[in-house]
Amino acid sequence: MVSLTANAQEIIPLYSGVVPNAKASDIRESGAESGVLKGITKPTLAYFKPAPDKASGAAVIIVPGGGYGVVVYQGEGINIAKALAEKGVAAFVLKYRLPSDAIMVDKKIGPLQDAQQALKLVRDNATKWGIDAGKVGIMGFSAGGHLASTAATHFEKAYVDNAGNTNLRPDFQILIYPVISMSDSLAHGGSRDNLLGKSPLRPDIELFSNELQVRANTPPTYLTHAADDKLVDVDNSIVYFETLRRQKVPVEMHIYPKGDHGFIFRHPGWMEPLFAWMKQNTWLKNE
Repeated sequence: MVSLTANAQEIIPLYSGVVPNAKASDIRESGAESGVLKGITKPTLAYFKPAPDKASGAAVIIVPGGGYGVVVYQGEGINIAKALAEKGVAAFVLKYRLPSDAIMVDKKIGPLQDAQQALKLVRDNATKWGIDAGKVGIMGFSAGGHLASTAATHFEKAYVDNAGNTNLRPDFQILIYPVISMSDSLAHGGSRDNLLGKSPLRPDIELFSNELQVRANTPPTYLTHAADDKLVDVDNSIVYFETLRRQKVPVEMHIYPKGDHGFIFRHPGWMEPLFAWMKQNTWLKNE
């Protein structure tokens, strides 16, 4: 993993003790050389610290995508963390467990546990890391966008040990070509199969269709997607936008006419509107 995390100040184990919901297995993590990981059993946060003169106090937990089958750790994790840290945001790349019956008792909640634990860890260590505990957001790409939006809509129930009652609600969510819904008409099939199984139960489909879980206290949201996305239909973002808007949750959306899935690798300026949104909300310093 040295090549992938060379610029991270710290690699932090997500859990200090036993990993919750884990089963003993001989599965080994792989993919370090390509930057696309699988077989993750020991989740971590890679911490990228901003320069002190630029630091805004905000932090973002970055959740790379990969259809809940792999984690695109370099392209949608490390590279993004560096860009955010450069702008003054403390960035944490989440290496999360992928849903698997081989390593989990209940694979549906495994990724959410890791996302909640990441939020808890960053808030619990906010003072140590020079972070404002009221400016901790989550950012997800593709299936990582599903996980980020799950964390942003399921925070009232703790899926991890939270004896200190740390606030598990992200202060904002940034979703990039996200999978939002598990419904038959919108779901990305691979993500749904990996998370919920080939024959998911209706209550599970509804619980993890995050457009159905939006409430007035859902965090402010930034959405971006390409209209010609052939893998994750842009209607995922549009439906989520409409639901957030009806609940009067502040939401901004940018849709590119072309770019397909993973457009960030083809649109070099895609982060500029995001940075403008973050400045307006004081998550970035105005230069």
